[in-house]
Parts: sequence; C-alpha cells; structure tokens
Amino acid sequence: MALVTQALFRDDAYLDSTPAAVVAINDRGGIILDRTVFYATSGGQPGDTGYFERADGSRIAIAATVTGETKDEIIHVPATGEALPDTGETLTAVIDRERRLKLMRMHTACHLLTVVCPYPITGASVSEDDSRVDFDIPDAAFTKEDVTARLMELVHADHPVFTTWITDDELAANPALVKSKNVRPPVGTGRIRLVGIGEGGKVDSQPCGGTHVASTLEVGGIHIGKIEKKGRENRRFRIRFGPLPAN
Repeated sequence: MALVTQALFRDDAYLDSTPAAVVAINDRGGIILDRTVFYATSGGQPGDTGYFERADGSRIAIAATVTGETKDEIIHVPATGEALPDTGETLTAVIDRERRLKLMRMHTACHLLTVVCPYPITGASVSEDDSRVDFDIPDAAFTKEDVTARLMELVHADHPVFTTWITDDELAANPALVKSKNVRPPVGTGRIRLVGIGEGGKVDSQPCGGTHVASTLEVGGIHIGKIEKKGRENRRFRIRFGPLPAN
C-alpha cells in the first residue's frame, strides 16, 4: 500500500526546511517522511536536492526526489554511499534553496510562455538554466524578439501568482483550463490544484502541481534562446535567463 507524505511545498513553495519523521525506507534505499519540503519530479519539473540533518548534526545528502506508487508518496533518494536514517527517527529536511528558486522562476516563465503562445502544449521540461515548452502551432511566424518582448511585458506587470483548488467536476466543466494536448491532470481525489496568474487568474489559470514564485516580477530577466521546428506543426521554444543576446 502506498504511503502518504504531507507535501508542504504545495501550499508554501518558499518553505525550505521542516522537521520530519522517517516513515519508511524502501527496498532501494529511498527515504519516505511523514512531511516534506522536497518537490518530487513531476510535470516536467525535476525533484529537489538538499540534505537531511540528524539530531547529532550529521547530514544525509539527498540527490533526487521522486514519487512512488502515487503522487502523494514522495521518495527521497540519498546520494551514493550516504548512511540511511532509522525508521521513526526525527530529522530536519532542507532543500537546496538557490536551485529551487531558479526552478520556481523558470516554471513560472513557462506558464507565461503559454499565455504568449496560446496553443496546445505537446511537451515541456523545466531546468535551472534552459527550459523548453513545445507547442502544436500551425503558424510559424513567431520570432524570438517578439515573444521575448511579450514575456517581459508580463514579467514587468508584476502580476500575482497563486494557487487554488477546484473539484473534478469543475475541471470537467472547464476543459479549456487544460493546455496540454497529450497529458491530462490526475483526477479521482476530488480536487485539482490550479496555478493562477493575475487577479482572479485573469492572465492565466491552469492545473499544475509544481512550484512557482509569488509574482511575475520575481521571474526576472528571461528571453527565448531558440525556436526549433520539431515537426510539421510542432515548435519548441527554449527559455533562458538574462536579456536576449544581441545578434
């Protein structure tokens, strides 16, 4: 039976540490806690890294975080050669905050890109320095310069970014909330997490379980590094930090 970890990042993406108890160690050495600030790989966003600090001050380096049998079973993967804690042990879980903030900024930037390019999403991947979103776009007239300018308009507008919850039935009644062409948000738990941008979600609102900054202004400088053709109607947009380089 799958275990359940309280995912604190779903309500507070800025929380970088928490006391927690070890619930189990799986057969591959993965550590499951009763609560965690570590985001598990999902939805194109990689899992957090960091460490566990034990009562004696020693640390267990965490190299990756993944999900188990369900999205609610969060498994912390220790680095090779690290000691394992005891089941029932209390420790402090601490993420790599600098890396998380980069991922939060990038993930929010990806959402802004879906506003500038309102087409079905065929794939996405968030990373610390170079992220991508793939769109099913019949018109290839987009340019790096135009998309970058529109992205930065949204960034500078300082729109609030927030999360809210709706029911499965509300999602079914509003299918346009789902922007992905091939992946549907998980249903069956009775509620769906939405990420909204702008007052009341007027700029954007879509199902997402990832972590984001609280304001578009926090995304900072971003630009489209490349637009690649990946099929007759598929275009890949690469997002990078910093201003658009001069040609």
